[in-house]
Amino acid sequence: MKKTAIRIDSWHGIRFSSIVFLTITFLLSHVSIAQVQTNWPQTTTSADGTTISYEIYGEGDLSLVFVHGWSCDSRYWQKQVPTFSKKYKVVLVDLAGHGHSGTIRETYSMEAFGEDVRAVVEKTGSNNVILIGHSMGGTVIAQAALLLPQKVKGLIAVDDYHNIEYPLSQEEFDAMVTPLRNDFQSGARQFVQQMFHPNADTISREWILADMSAAPPHVALSAMEELMSHSIDGSAAELFEEIPIPIMAVNGDLWPIDVEANRRHMESFEAIVVEGGDHFLMVNRSTPFNAALTKAINAIKKKRAEK
Repeated sequence: MKKTAIRIDSWHGIRFSSIVFLTITFLLSHVSIAQVQTNWPQTTTSADGTTISYEIYGEGDLSLVFVHGWSCDSRYWQKQVPTFSKKYKVVLVDLAGHGHSGTIRETYSMEAFGEDVRAVVEKTGSNNVILIGHSMGGTVIAQAALLLPQKVKGLIAVDDYHNIEYPLSQEEFDAMVTPLRNDFQSGARQFVQQMFHPNADTISREWILADMSAAPPHVALSAMEELMSHSIDGSAAELFEEIPIPIMAVNGDLWPIDVEANRRHMESFEAIVVEGGDHFLMVNRSTPFNAALTKAINAIKKKRAEK
């Protein structure tokens, strides 16, 4: 009788395991391809053949394409996905040399980054687009707007466009980049440390410092040199004279914004300041940032409707 009982118990265990396996198989087989694609990185190819990684969340006629900043990646937008994917198609981009994208370039220019964004916009079939760029991403989305004049309806910078006329000197640039060249990890930590609000969340601050200082030095230095060269030669401001669309900024309150300087080169410019926000306000002040970004999106939509 004991042997029979053991065999019966074993059979029940096998039967239960089989039911669980079949149930999981059934559920997986009924998850649509679209759902899987929505939550898994996809790739496309930029103009120079570099593989560009991106993610899509949500659906909507309007696409919000989020572009990260210097030595960051698409993870820095994770606190925006749940809010904005309810109403819009949210696209997160990893620029070349960042995140999961390729690193075959010798020079990481703003123009080439703009091509990365164009490749993603075209691959995702997005025809009604607002580009959102953090820090260096503010220049990248301007470059992308030049390449996509029929698709891009507005630009939103995140802690950028403080003064696009700022006359950066070669001496200032050298002082900024020399510590990065000498010891990238230490120099990057020192460089990024000054971008936080004094009361910024310690956990997010330490994660950002560690993450950005671990960026590939050749990518980071090339991108920094290319970005700053536009401020040195004055082309940073001239770029916006070729972009006839509404432009907004959602910034922290660490640094002032010269609205009039920006308006001399932009069709229209408005800024929203998040109190207590620093350079990484989308990470460590996500709730007020999301509210401010919603206002910026609605302001661009209103301006477009009035045209």
